Amino acid sequence: MAKPVVLIAEELSPATMEALGPDFEVRHCNGADRNELLAALAAGVDAVLIRSATKMDAEAISAAKGLKVIARAGVGLDNVEIPVATAAGVMVVNAPTSNIVSAAELAIALLLASARFISPAHAALRAGKWARSKYTGAEIFEKTLGIVGFGRIGQLVAARMQAFGMNVIAYDPYMSPARAAQLNVRLVELDELLRTSDFITIHLPKTKETANLIGEEALSKVKPSLRIVNAARGGVLDEAALYRALKEGRVAGAGLDVFATEPCTDSPLFELDNVVATPHLGASTDEAQERAGIAVAVSVRKALAGELVPDAVNVKGGAIHEEIRPSLPLVEKMAQIASVMGGAQPTTIDVQVRGEIHEYDAAILATSALKGALIASNCEDVTYVNAPGLAADRGISASVSANPESHMYRSMISLRAAFADGKSVLVEGTLMGIRKVEKIIAIDGFDLDLPPSNHLVFLRYTDRPGMVGALGGVLGKAGININGMQVSQHATRDEALMALTVDSDLPAELMEQVKKETNAELVRSVTVVS
Repeated sequence: MAKPVVLIAEELSPATMEALGPDFEVRHCNGADRNELLAALAAGVDAVLIRSATKMDAEAISAAKGLKVIARAGVGLDNVEIPVATAAGVMVVNAPTSNIVSAAELAIALLLASARFISPAHAALRAGKWARSKYTGAEIFEKTLGIVGFGRIGQLVAARMQAFGMNVIAYDPYMSPARAAQLNVRLVELDELLRTSDFITIHLPKTKETANLIGEEALSKVKPSLRIVNAARGGVLDEAALYRALKEGRVAGAGLDVFATEPCTDSPLFELDNVVATPHLGASTDEAQERAGIAVAVSVRKALAGELVPDAVNVKGGAIHEEIRPSLPLVEKMAQIASVMGGAQPTTIDVQVRGEIHEYDAAILATSALKGALIASNCEDVTYVNAPGLAADRGISASVSANPESHMYRSMISLRAAFADGKSVLVEGTLMGIRKVEKIIAIDGFDLDLPPSNHLVFLRYTDRPGMVGALGGVLGKAGININGMQVSQHATRDEALMALTVDSDLPAELMEQVKKETNAELVRSVTVVS
């Protein structure tokens, strides 16, 4: 078999290639050269690895024959059209934690450099000037640091600056006060942060809500001794407003690593001695680049092996807890079985996690259920990326709920598929033992102990003698080998469900013959796609 093709569109660390391993055909191109990129994509690739110079927009994604994964070796995804990739079923992954230490350390470096005029003092010395009196700075000990955006990078900055003896406050509308208190940080409103901070560091993404968040109005509220650092995203801090505040003495200094338009080599801010600036170096350390490359290489390996990738940004359900992850393929198979047993495409699927796993976020199982139902409906090229959109187009919805009660098992999952004719099918499953062996434990109240193997046959009938022999005779004449058989009698009704594992799919003609010979009310053959 041909190896999957991975296109490396920008220079990545040698560790990235090692992490990919020998299982792929690796090609290279210059992703910044548009014609070269489009030609390389059109040649057929399974995955493309990029950094910031390669634009994976609608044109590039449509040109990429067979593309399954776009992997960004870094955090920002401004150069990837995620909605277009999602519609095409292409998974987009990045390395969200690869550069957080490097970014935090650079923000701190800019803060210290601004406080002590490191950049202009260095330049003066190189120009032959001993200007000690000109560059008197400020200590950070016992000063107040205001952190705007208290996510992972902001928290790293806080911990490090507390070691310098700083008092840290933060503004973040999504952070709980209790969590901030655990980190010895007090959450405040933005106005209070602006008024009371001696130093401010910004750690926010640029969005419609955060664009120019720190602008003319905000800078009118700060102390004239304030020094402000932006090593997050350009455009969160209004550069024109900052320039005016610095020139007028309303702000004492600034440290900048990012700019509204990049590359930026000509800004009036660069003329000011109280500004220290770097060319977007936040992630530019050997360690961060290596971590990013390894992280996305591992993600590509998982994605091309059919696994769900935790860092996929366009898969609904968020981060997947390790206790939920093994249930993903089980729920897919349960949805396939329920759909085939119902004889139609379901309209709604309700998944309930029960027992010990009820406390974990299992939202991703809705996507598993949709994917399974779509596969059962012969929908092609279904992925965790495009399953929600394809399902919505077909009028299928799914939901997940939790229930702490699970009387027979430590954990189990119930999946009920409802159909347009008002009928429903309930399939229940669990994962057994340390190895998490998949088992179907009940269908519509009929108890089972059934591995969801590739080829299954179900018969539902009024319980009576001779059914096993009749079915065995029909399948034997057709050359279908029975690998396993279970018969379950309903606890309250005079009905039985027979479940068989066989070595091949049953053609439609044979299904009709089985129904005729057994007089079963329902006969279904399920080919479970893993």
